[in-house]
Amino acid sequence: MALARARRSESGFNYWPGFVDALSTLVLSVVFLLSIFLVVQFFLSQQVTGKDKALDELKAKIAQLNDLLSLEKLGKLNLDDEVAQLKAGLASAESERDRVKGLYEGLANAGNDAAGRNAELSKALESEKGVSARALSQIEVLNQQISALRRQLAALEEALDASEKRDKESQSRIADLGQRLNIALAQRVQELSRYRSEFFGRLRAILGNRPDIRIVGDRFVFQSEVFFDTGQATLLPEGISELDTVASALLDLDKQIPKEIPWVLRVDGHTDVRPINSPIFKSNWELSSARAISVVQYLISKGVPAQRLVAAGFAEYQPLDPGNTEDAYKRNRRIELKLTER
Repeated sequence: MALARARRSESGFNYWPGFVDALSTLVLSVVFLLSIFLVVQFFLSQQVTGKDKALDELKAKIAQLNDLLSLEKLGKLNLDDEVAQLKAGLASAESERDRVKGLYEGLANAGNDAAGRNAELSKALESEKGVSARALSQIEVLNQQISALRRQLAALEEALDASEKRDKESQSRIADLGQRLNIALAQRVQELSRYRSEFFGRLRAILGNRPDIRIVGDRFVFQSEVFFDTGQATLLPEGISELDTVASALLDLDKQIPKEIPWVLRVDGHTDVRPINSPIFKSNWELSSARAISVVQYLISKGVPAQRLVAAGFAEYQPLDPGNTEDAYKRNRRIELKLTER
């Protein structure tokens, strides 16, 4: 029996040491985390303290700047007060001068008119001599100041006259330059008109009298069906042959027109008023612009300088025919070529 109980006790599991190890590990972990928390809190407090010091320094600098600004405002107010006092003193001195001068002139006139009253006025004159002497000295000072002001005014008038003279000369020069510029522009326009006439004449001679190509004012008008299928912006073979003719004429024209004339060929795309229903183009704006761009890109591929070409889309908003018939729609679907200045 005793031997059996001993064997059972030896074979039983003792979990107490493992529990003690786990508990000590947990305590060490908690102590480690508390240590890390204290260290982080110490560094954070250091940073916050540094930022508070910097903020206090900035506040002190702002206070200094406010004090300086207040001093500047006070100085300006003092200067304004001094200027106002000087002006008031000058006005008072002028009025005093006028009063004394009038009194002096009155005394002199009275002396000339009433010689018999010289005896009675002699005492008053003696009493007024001191005042008159001071008044005369003040009048002299004021006269000197007025003379200086008059000289300054004369200098300002001379400067103003010189400025007006220079302005008149500048205006005459500007008018002369404007006239010369207008003459030069008119000559450029005449030259461009001459080359435009040559270009249109050459195209008219090459293309012939076709019903789908016509001239409206200063533009060559091609029906869209010459270049594109309905609702498309891809050039057709017969349209490409027509553009080859236009490209050849443009290349010859580019050799003839002087380089200083900023000419361009504007390619305008137009559609009719009916809305487009296409997965490629969501509006007539996109269709007309895409067609003009296709024409321009082909002309560039044939050697026409890109800086001499402009592509523009007008959608349905520049119709040639306001009607609602098929003929009107056909006339409004077009590509226009216009030789103009940039």
